[in-house]
Parts: sequence; structure tokens; C-alpha cells
Amino acid sequence: MQTELPPLKAWLLLGLLALIWGSSFLLIKKGLLGFSPDQLAAIRIASAGFVLLPFILKRFKTVKVHHWLKLICVGLVGSFIPAFLFAFAQTELPSGVTGVLNTFTPLATLIIGVLLFRQPARMQQWLGVVIGLVGTLLLVTASASGNFEFNRYGLLIIAATICYGLNLNLIKHHIPDLGALTITGVSLFLVAPPALAYLLLATPFTTTIQQPEAWFPLSAILLLGVVGTAMALIIFNTVVKLTDTTFTSSVTYLIPIVALILGVIDGEPFFIQQGVGLAAILVGVWIANRRKRQPLNPQR
Repeated sequence: MQTELPPLKAWLLLGLLALIWGSSFLLIKKGLLGFSPDQLAAIRIASAGFVLLPFILKRFKTVKVHHWLKLICVGLVGSFIPAFLFAFAQTELPSGVTGVLNTFTPLATLIIGVLLFRQPARMQQWLGVVIGLVGTLLLVTASASGNFEFNRYGLLIIAATICYGLNLNLIKHHIPDLGALTITGVSLFLVAPPALAYLLLATPFTTTIQQPEAWFPLSAILLLGVVGTAMALIIFNTVVKLTDTTFTSSVTYLIPIVALILGVIDGEPFFIQQGVGLAAILVGVWIANRRKRQPLNPQR
């Protein structure tokens, strides 16, 4: 039996999703021109959480009592904490590099699944993890001089991918009875009020917003929250419904390419070491996620 090819609509939406998520790192960079990292992260989470509310109102009925604590955890490790980590990391890292480092997420998901959730892993998957780690090391030590200079801010991105990996495993192993849009939408809404409260009470946001030069960075952050998080989530779920998770996960390979291209267009340097690191991570992800072919069994 031949596998049905994904429809043209799915390919177009996948390309749009790659553009949205790939450009999010450049939007963070632009947002930091007018706002501090913690302000940027708080605005991003608050805008994404509240804009999704109309889409998830009916879904609150499907959330049971035992779901709430789990959804709060998902909101924290899947959105809230990574938003702050990315914002602080990009004060010292180019947007293209952060986009590439983010590709470590599937490998972090595998490692956490094995270590914390007793998920079985094949030798092939561990080979992919090792190759991905080598690529990550190349990226966090790349420099204009060609020498290996460790940038500790890259560790913030790795920490964010670990958060994403923990989040995906929590969803897979502890919230299998809720839909993806319900999980993400409700969990984002749960952390949006604390983010807004932090923004208004713990940062000089009201003073910063009055500066004329703040409007362009604010627009970039709102675009990041509304389009880069909320709309991207809806597109992602649409593609999953049109095809499957395997096809949708291929966006992992497109995001860093978009991030690097946009970074170079914006004037960021690109080193050969970064290209090698990118290739190593993508190869590692491909090897770790490649499925072993099953022999045909005519009796099945």
C-alpha cells in the first residue's frame, strides 16, 4: 500500500510555520532594542496567553481537577521559563545561532524520556544524540577568530530545550487524554496573568512604553507572542490534522535555516564552524528520529 502524499495545503502551511517560528529569534532581537529581557518575555507570554483565550473557552470543560497542576507545570516549563531563557540568551547571542541551538529540542526530549520516564532507546538514537551534542558544542564555541571560545549564554538555550523536552514528555506520559490545542492554550493562559503582573509590578514597563522609540520593539514582541506563539500553534495543529506528527515534525529542519538566513540578512556574521554545527545537529536529529524499517509480514 502506498503512503498518501500530504496535500498542497499542508506543504504551504508547513512552510508558513517554518517562516513564523524561524523569524521568532529575529523578533526577539528587535524586541530587545527597546525592552529588557524580562520585560520582553513577560509581554510575549501575556499576549500569547490572552489572545488564545477565545479559541479555548469551550475547551475548559474538558479539563478535569487532576489536570490543573499538570497544566500549570506545562505552562511553566513549556512556555514561561523558556521565554525568559531565550530573551536573556539573545542579549549575547546572534538570532541565527539561537535558532540553530533550538534544534537540540528533539534530542533533549529523547534524553529526558530515557532518563526520567524510562522510555526505551535504540543505539541509533544515542548515536544521534552524540552527533547533536558535537554540533551544539561547535555552535557555542564559534567565534570570528576561528578559535574555540565558549559562550556561556548558549547554555541558556540548551536549558530552554531541556525545558521543552521535559514539557513534551510530561504531555506524552501524564496528559494523554487532552488535545494539543487544549493543553497549550490552557497552559499558556494559566501563566499569562503572572507574566502580566510581573511586567506591571516588577518592571518599569509603564515608563518604558512612554518612550517614542519603544513602539517598534513592542510591535516586534507582540508579533512574537500573537503570531509566533498563538497563531503558530493553530497552524501546527491544522497541519497535524491534515497529515500526521511525523510530517509536521519536519519543520524542525526548516526553522534553523530560516533563522540563519534572516540573521545574515540582518547583518549577523556566519562562520563555517556554525554551518558545521548546524549540519551536525540536523544529522543527529535525523538519525535519532529515523524509524527502523519493519520487514513485511504477509500473515498480518
